[in-house]
Amino acid sequence: MQPFGSTDFFAILEVLVRHKVDFVLVGGVAAVLQGAPINTFDLDIVQSREPGNITRLVNALRELDAVYRMQPERRLQPNSSHLSSAGHNLLVTKFGPLDVLGTIGHGHGWDELAARTDTVTLGEGLSVAVLNLPMQIAVKEEVAGEKDAHALPILRRTLEERLKG
Repeated sequence: MQPFGSTDFFAILEVLVRHKVDFVLVGGVAAVLQGAPINTFDLDIVQSREPGNITRLVNALRELDAVYRMQPERRLQPNSSHLSSAGHNLLVTKFGPLDVLGTIGHGHGWDELAARTDTVTLGEGLSVAVLNLPMQIAVKEEVAGEKDAHALPILRRTLEERLKG
């Protein structure tokens, strides 16, 4: 298992894409890919909760050796019923932390978020759907936690700069 701070985001995304998992990249990495100068230690995704996608996701997580972060020594693996819920599955993989989220903010799921993405190409054959900055800002405004409050000015400024350019 990778310790916090040394996550191989590319390796996690490559496995998800290879397994044809339908997901939207959200959170810090999504913001960084759109130019926000922030630090993040985990990868956050919102997955489609359609049964076929959940099956693909379970297989990808098995390849990633994903277990729940709270007690990694117990080696509790997420299953289809966990991943089909609207809740949050906070995992650690052999490449670092991965948060698999059924919804974000006030109940925004994959079906809604997929329409509010930009496609970002990270390398040969690796393109991912990334939640656009306006929607990321809206979600952070909804939850308004301390961490979110600190990120909001940076995200707003990044959006302003992107709109200028």
